[in-house]
Amino acid sequence: MGLGPPLHTYKHMPCTVFNRLFAIIYICAIVALFYHHFLTLSHSTTFISVAITTSLLISDLILAFMWATTTSFRLRPILRQVFPENLEKVLDRKDFPAMDIFICTADPYKEPPINVINTALSLMAYDYPPEKISVYVSDDGGSELTLFAFMEAVNFAKIWLPFCRDNNIMDRCPEAYFSSERHGRAELESEEIKAIYESMKMKVENVVERGEVCHDYIMNELQRQTFNKYRTPGFSRSHHPPIIQVLIDGGKEKDKKGHSMPNLVYVSRGKNINVPHHFKAGALNTLLRVSGVLTNAPIVLTQDCDMYSNDPHTPKRALCYISNPSVRPQLGYIQFPQRYHGLNKDDIYGGEFLRLFVANPVGMDGLQGPSYVGSGCFFRRRVFFGGPTSMVLPEIPELRPDCVVENPITSEAIIELAHHVGECNYENNTKWGFELGFRYGSLVEDYFTGYRLQCEGWESIFCHPSRPAFLGDVPISLIDAVSQTKRWAIGLLEVGFSKYTPMIFGSPYMGHVMGLCYAHYAFWPIWSIPIVIYSFIPQIALLNGLYIFPEATNPWFLLYVFLFLGAYAQDCYDFILFGSTFKRWWNDQRIWLIKGLSPYLFGLAEYIAKHLGIASQGFNVTSKVQDDEQSKRYDQGLMEFGVHSVMFLPLATASIVSLFSLVVGIIQMLSIWEVEKLFGQLIIAGFGVLNSLPIYEATILRSDKGRIPIKTTISSICLAILLCGGAFLVL
Repeated sequence: MGLGPPLHTYKHMPCTVFNRLFAIIYICAIVALFYHHFLTLSHSTTFISVAITTSLLISDLILAFMWATTTSFRLRPILRQVFPENLEKVLDRKDFPAMDIFICTADPYKEPPINVINTALSLMAYDYPPEKISVYVSDDGGSELTLFAFMEAVNFAKIWLPFCRDNNIMDRCPEAYFSSERHGRAELESEEIKAIYESMKMKVENVVERGEVCHDYIMNELQRQTFNKYRTPGFSRSHHPPIIQVLIDGGKEKDKKGHSMPNLVYVSRGKNINVPHHFKAGALNTLLRVSGVLTNAPIVLTQDCDMYSNDPHTPKRALCYISNPSVRPQLGYIQFPQRYHGLNKDDIYGGEFLRLFVANPVGMDGLQGPSYVGSGCFFRRRVFFGGPTSMVLPEIPELRPDCVVENPITSEAIIELAHHVGECNYENNTKWGFELGFRYGSLVEDYFTGYRLQCEGWESIFCHPSRPAFLGDVPISLIDAVSQTKRWAIGLLEVGFSKYTPMIFGSPYMGHVMGLCYAHYAFWPIWSIPIVIYSFIPQIALLNGLYIFPEATNPWFLLYVFLFLGAYAQDCYDFILFGSTFKRWWNDQRIWLIKGLSPYLFGLAEYIAKHLGIASQGFNVTSKVQDDEQSKRYDQGLMEFGVHSVMFLPLATASIVSLFSLVVGIIQMLSIWEVEKLFGQLIIAGFGVLNSLPIYEATILRSDKGRIPIKTTISSICLAILLCGGAFLVL
């Protein structure tokens, strides 16, 4: 393996030296800021001045901590390049390792089955030996609609897979291919296949709309028996026995050209309303066990149901690292970035997540490797069974990662064992979720699992090819975007304030810089504290004639200017460096402020309430269904509010307070001409107003269904009046 052409290389980014020098300068400025805060606090003579200074001190402490965690990603970033064209010069194709692919779906109405089919077909069509691919679809909604959709997909797959292979198609997701108008030399054949696809799509969507599989669509007695399982008394999505259906047995079935096909297996794990199911982590662990019994491939790919393959050569890219253990003997997984199609020009919701999915992983790659982000990740199966030097054995030998499956996947004994390990109570008195498999204890099972694996000594690699390996859907309404982020916020806090907190538990295993990287994610939601404070206190103080920042002519004021502009300029520089635009960066920082006043704040509140014993909402699936009118407004760059939600009240209230304080501040400036004293608070109020322009537009200027509802507007105005009036009485 050491001879022959290279499979991959890497280089350090040239910005590394600059990042380190800037970090030293910025740290000195932060120390000076705290000196100024303590100096101000020591000279405060009233309760109000002490309270305001203390609140600003707390805010700046949190901002400094989060800046330090962000900077940890910038200290050793590296860029990798992979050469999949050299792979078969080094490794014979027949020696490629087998691969099990996991796709999770949970709700046929929020995650339309036709989209899940497209994801599965794009992965089944990989440029990889088909007999070495097994695709497992986890239906956590326990829906006959999803099973029916995949039964329909089987016949189409027999046509689609050889078509992609014979014509060297790059867009192997049918929906993406047929909408791309890049049919090329196979145009006539593709039109015929498109007609078959549209027929299948119409049939699947019709069944979903009806809410059941009608008898006319059930072709034989075996299918009838299968669908009858969903109609037994007491069967529900939260209470049912395991259902495992081998839809394609690759050892027997051939495509239309007579070639082997990948295995395709439908899995709906057993559930009981009295047994914890651990959300997605539980579903993935069931897939680990079921696949272990059926195929037990040494490579496992986890994939979101709305993230289809955009590059058929992706497994080969991963194999360039996996096939050469000398690179990193403790390599556990290869993470590809999540990228998205359909983003509007300026990405108004920051859905690109450039820092989370690209910039930060590049920084972690120069350390112990990127975190696991839930999709587009190739694992060695071995990583789920203890550390590199200390294997944790499962309870039965058939689940060991080195166990060789010799029986066909449709044999009665294998299917019976698969149902056994898919039972809802199988994990009782076992190590699953704690020492084996994906880890329990957080709603963000991906982050927590990757973190625990790296604490055990596993390393990872970030592979970021120029052509995105996977493309997915993004929320096109603000309520979906913030609801998704709130779920993340709760899950991250569950790790940050647990015994596994990265600053204490993780750092001894991974090093302090990696500990800071993971701490950055774990404490994401505490951004809400300084954002809320700076969104209200300077503005309310301005309304009451209190000046809380140094005068513009004071040298200390320049320190504030440097800290503000320095952090923002470096963040903008990172965006440009990784191929984004200034406008997208601006919208990203705006959505960061919005999230601080909405999902981060509510996530923090819900986490606290949960630990006080107050019931919380738990896990909710983000809708992947897109409304045509919403899509049109999204493409126009209009923020979609549309519904009244308590999550919109703080940001709407903050926008009103900022606007009111800016107007009052300008009047004060013109009447008493104390520009030096007012300048700092005027800048903050003005910055808040500038970021709130889409909110004002959605409140006053728009009449479409995506505008802010009247109820939200009135509630926000009342809250702003109460807040300002109460502050006036106190101050």
